[in-house]
Amino acid sequence: MAFYECVFIARQELSTQAVETLTKDLQKIITDNGGKIHKTENWGLKSFAYRINKQKKGHYVLMELDTPPTALLEMERIMRFNEDVVRSLTIKLDALSKDASVQKVEAA
Repeated sequence: MAFYECVFIARQELSTQAVETLTKDLQKIITDNGGKIHKTENWGLKSFAYRINKQKKGHYVLMELDTPPTALLEMERIMRFNEDVVRSLTIKLDALSKDASVQKVEAA
């Protein structure tokens, strides 16, 4: 299995609980297909540098995954069709991080 980092942005109208539910649903796709969730960080509601789909803010969530590519592709497919996900980005990592992300440290 390979290591991945996925950051997605959820609509600003969603409650914190709805964002957590969305995150758990996406994590379930990974775990059901044989992957593991290493770390999840909710960075909270942040302003965009420019408007995206007529929105000024969004809920940012980071997930670090140890998963087969097929599970990752399925999760990305679900995110594309979900209207609550404004944007997402997934990158492949050489190794999983051991500390909190820079965004999480700045928020504390």
